[in-house]
Amino acid sequence: MIRIVFWAALIYIAFWAWRRFKAPARQSAKPRAQADEHAPAMVRCANCGVHLLQTRALQQDGDWYCTQPHLQEGPRPRAR
Repeated sequence: MIRIVFWAALIYIAFWAWRRFKAPARQSAKPRAQADEHAPAMVRCANCGVHLLQTRALQQDGDWYCTQPHLQEGPRPRAR
């Protein structure tokens, strides 16, 4: 019984080590900062809190809004 546990543990350790050393090779050669450089800017609606593309948002007094009615209502206080 001890031999079975020993071999099972040895196989598990070998498999774990193989996966751990193999994982860095799968990572992209491109740094993450460069990948996010071309991502569209996202903003949060000051009224409802939904996130949307900055190109589709409406801005007033430094705040962003998702729709015209939310722009007219203005920002809501945030409950935390």
